Amino acid sequence: MNLRHIAAAALIGLSLSACSDDFLENKPQGPLSEGNMNNPEAVDLLVNGAYATFGCRYADSNDPHWFPVTNWSYGEVRADNAYKGGGGETDAWEIHDMETSRIQPNNGFLDGKWFNVYCGISRCNSAIRALRKVDENIIKEKSTRIAEIRVIRDHWYFELVRLFNRIPYMDIDLPETDYPKVPNNEFTREEHLDRIAADLLEAAESLPDTQNEIGRVNRRIALAYAAKVRLYQAYEQDPQTNAVVNIDKKLLQEVVSLIDQVQGYDLLADFQQLDMLEYENGPESVFAIQFSKDDGSSSAGRINWSMLLNAMTGPGCPWQGDGFFLPSQDLVNAYQTDADGLPLFDYQQRPDYGNVVFDADGNYSLGNVDGNVDPRLDFVVGRPTIRYKTFAERPCGLWVRNSDTYGYNNTKRFWLSPESPDATQGWPWGASALNWQIIRYADLLLYKAEALIEIGGNGLEEARTLINRVRSRAMNSDYVRDFNNPDSYAANYKIGLYPASGWTQDYARRALRTEMRLEKAMEGERFFDLVRWGIAKETMNNYFAAEKDSRIYYQNASFETGEEYFPIPVAQYNFSGGIYVQNPGYPSF
Repeated sequence: MNLRHIAAAALIGLSLSACSDDFLENKPQGPLSEGNMNNPEAVDLLVNGAYATFGCRYADSNDPHWFPVTNWSYGEVRADNAYKGGGGETDAWEIHDMETSRIQPNNGFLDGKWFNVYCGISRCNSAIRALRKVDENIIKEKSTRIAEIRVIRDHWYFELVRLFNRIPYMDIDLPETDYPKVPNNEFTREEHLDRIAADLLEAAESLPDTQNEIGRVNRRIALAYAAKVRLYQAYEQDPQTNAVVNIDKKLLQEVVSLIDQVQGYDLLADFQQLDMLEYENGPESVFAIQFSKDDGSSSAGRINWSMLLNAMTGPGCPWQGDGFFLPSQDLVNAYQTDADGLPLFDYQQRPDYGNVVFDADGNYSLGNVDGNVDPRLDFVVGRPTIRYKTFAERPCGLWVRNSDTYGYNNTKRFWLSPESPDATQGWPWGASALNWQIIRYADLLLYKAEALIEIGGNGLEEARTLINRVRSRAMNSDYVRDFNNPDSYAANYKIGLYPASGWTQDYARRALRTEMRLEKAMEGERFFDLVRWGIAKETMNNYFAAEKDSRIYYQNASFETGEEYFPIPVAQYNFSGGIYVQNPGYPSF
């Protein structure tokens, strides 16, 4: 699988929207000639094709669950938040190698991701080239539609930089036949990020603040995404070791300014509303992939195929999925809080919270549950004996496919409650029209807080207010009730706000990074956060040490300098005719 197939895939359409009217509902049938480009329907087809890249289902790449747009494997299993799950270590060994830091350039799931993302870029390039020829006197939305596609294209380049660092930049006007001639070391990480952010800001000038159709890219999305890219760019890295060598405060000031321009959003009232259809395009959704179900297309509809394998399974489970993507015990432990409801930063020195204990008759219960926990624990993690959303037949059981290897916790995020009529009961298990949030308002609050903390000075107090705002939403959410006694909560939930006393820059930095993990757990961002902060090696090796007694396959796991980015896939090196340069930390080609 390589870039040779991009041209053939470039204009094969796939709609993904649950939007109003006919947005993205047209089905492109094939390449369009220049002669009919002034037809509004032809323009719609090209733009739809660009949005459809979020489905990552191309001509010979129909496995987005292995190359997920959600980054569940690349950003969470690769980090300390999740186990691979599934049938065991050899089931999707490619992800097991990501989990245990044994990545090799011949890993097909790296090549597949590379291929899919460049397919998306190629389709965007093709659409922009065609739209440039449109008569704007006939197609009034020409500049707006081009700007929308540029933002989508920038999203894909940002993905590549976070994943592979050394990547080739395919200019919009570059013939696809010349793709193999483009080196992957022409630009540094910082140069790539600078170009992406600049393009987002330029595209923003041609976009309205809002669009008539839900799901379309608007100016606020472009500004929010530019803020995210600038945040990454501010952490300058040594090109050989990937260590953070400088934090550019001028760029961080731009992050703050950009986020201040993104108006009109708010947090949802309850954390659990993030996974409810009726709130998915609500006030917190800044930029989301629009999915749909039972929309007349084949195989359940334009659902989130990236999550296909991740539905829970096991005896008594309402679904019988494949059981991939399971929360780690370390993540569960990280939700513990002290008497004031603040995180226990030393949680790795404490016994596992909520471990499953069996009696002589094989009955199970949860041990070590007397302490306090952040209520988001049971919004994110499906724990045995605990109510699973609004499912009334039974509490969550031992719903893990291979519990001997991965323990007993599954996930609650990104799924509807099993009894919901909007959730598929058969295959694909648990599928729904639930959107995937690329950027939500909580992200922006935390990004701004992070920038203010690193700038230091008077901004520290505003950062505390922003972090506390996110924590207040969790505090005021409807806590999970005990299944057998609905008058009681399922755990000793305690979450507090950070006081002004002791709020130094070092403490604030630690609080922010913890908050980012607890609020964003399982959203595909964790590993990229660790790399941005320059703490991936330290964090991952502490994680392996804390978990190796219960996760035997971590016994020899070790994270080494240079592994902050994936290796350049060997198939892509071959495609380039040998001009690609391997990332530091891996053997040269």
